[in-house]
Amino acid sequence: MLGTIVNFLAIIAGSILGLILKGGIPKRISDTVMHGLALCVIFIGISGAIKGSNVLLIIISIIIGAIIGELINLDNLTQRLGDKIESKFKSRGWKVSEGFVTASLLFCTGAMAIVGSLTDGLQGNHEILFSKSALDGIASIIFASSLGIGVLFASVSVLLYQGIITLGAASLKVILIQSVVTDMTAVGSLLIIGLGLNMLGITKIKVANLLPAIFIPIIYQLILNLFPLLSR
Repeated sequence: MLGTIVNFLAIIAGSILGLILKGGIPKRISDTVMHGLALCVIFIGISGAIKGSNVLLIIISIIIGAIIGELINLDNLTQRLGDKIESKFKSRGWKVSEGFVTASLLFCTGAMAIVGSLTDGLQGNHEILFSKSALDGIASIIFASSLGIGVLFASVSVLLYQGIITLGAASLKVILIQSVVTDMTAVGSLLIIGLGLNMLGITKIKVANLLPAIFIPIIYQLILNLFPLLSR
């Protein structure tokens, strides 16, 4: 859990610094920086997506994940949570929802969040999450200066999401073979591309409703382990 805790603190520190700088950054500069960051997000997503080893499984994962996500309506739940947090600070004029949702999705769906948490839980190796902490800390400065205090609350999403994966990794050690991790990373990377397109205003993809897709490769591998004849 050390890697996740460091990541959590890095986002808080970066967000606070971003909020301090918020008033001193002209809107035109802030907007251009956000567009540039969106392009970087898309690049990161493409880099991870092309590493997928099972294209058919990735497609099926997205379809099944979308159905599950729509039935649960995770996008609405995430938005409502952001709005609820925002209502607590409405008297101070703080906008929370957009920054919370955007930052939570970016920090949680990336390849480093998945692989780093699994490596932390399986091997006790914090290196990937330490690197992610540095990147998220820098990104949170930019996001908080543009989207506000909601980015700071995204640190809690990271703590819970990565913490659960890290703690659950040991019990899933037999299932989490390299191909599964690679396909989970590829699916998560596709969601990051969607997030980047949303940031540019090109699309309005309900990225949160696609989150269950990340875990479909685990279920697929579990089925193969239970019924080995299916893998032949």
